[in-house]
Amino acid sequence: MGFTSENEFNKVKIYGTLGPACADESTLRAMVAEGMSGARLNLSHSMLHEAGGLVSAYKKASRECGVEPEILIDMQGPEMRIGELKAPMLLREGELISAESIPFSSEVAQALKTAPCERLLLDDGKLLLEREKAGMLRVVRGGLLESRKSAALPGLSISTPAMTEADRRNIALAREYGVTGVMQPFVRGKADLIAVRAALDEAGGKDIRLFAKIENAEGIAALDEIIPFCDEIVIARGDLGNSMNLWELPAAQKRISMACRAAKRAFMVVTQMLDSMLSRSVPTRAEVSDIFNAVLDGAASVMVTGETAAGKYPVQAISFLAKTAREGEKYRAERETRSI
Repeated sequence: MGFTSENEFNKVKIYGTLGPACADESTLRAMVAEGMSGARLNLSHSMLHEAGGLVSAYKKASRECGVEPEILIDMQGPEMRIGELKAPMLLREGELISAESIPFSSEVAQALKTAPCERLLLDDGKLLLEREKAGMLRVVRGGLLESRKSAALPGLSISTPAMTEADRRNIALAREYGVTGVMQPFVRGKADLIAVRAALDEAGGKDIRLFAKIENAEGIAALDEIIPFCDEIVIARGDLGNSMNLWELPAAQKRISMACRAAKRAFMVVTQMLDSMLSRSVPTRAEVSDIFNAVLDGAASVMVTGETAAGKYPVQAISFLAKTAREGEKYRAERETRSI
């Protein structure tokens, strides 16, 4: 680990996310050819060994394109999730449901009973419930709830371990599968990163980079102590946007970017960068402007998630991400030349 040099900011890395939409080697080769630097594997619901075939296909595709593969694993971390449902559960807007009808973890269930929390976000904020009275929840924003989806109580900090047992098993296999980086979700302070770093070192992964995902107000407040203990900060705007009023998110992103630049620490911007490309072959003007501005702010890397893992146009998504980032680099260089 070490401070990032100015030169390292000049070439923005382009990351996609592995999934069913890009599971074949030909698609992966096309994505790498379009500029994909590395790939993320989301392990919030699965294990590293289960994705062995996909990881192998990505490695082969990268090397055939003359690119050394970078593989980032995104762990479960301290994020709270619901348990297993017998079947997907339709939550209708306005209906009143029992809190016991959803298999919450013991921490969430206890908080709903005793803590001064009024709002509950499920599935990365897609679903919103409010505590109506003891044991009852009112559905404010409805939809289909499936097993193992995230649960968040905005404004409430619940103590949970930095890593799950599944995270530890995945870290033990990281070196064997060629993992180059570990993304730690919901980093609350340096203690989380110290714990993950120790687990990596113990598993023979001293050279594996550590990415700290900033996803709530607690992470923002501890940013100064977090930065020295990671290789790269991740501005993870999905859950970060759930932890505050959505219109406050752009300023939060700017403040994190400024703090990283001041500390010469690399940072990544992720979440909904090309969200419309889940179903469209061309992004919106707002989306390409978002990517461009992230690069101007100094991002060392940008990433798409569902756009390549489950979207209809994974190759086109990488192409637009890479080409927009390159334009941002050119403009940034022009701006720096003019300021000399």
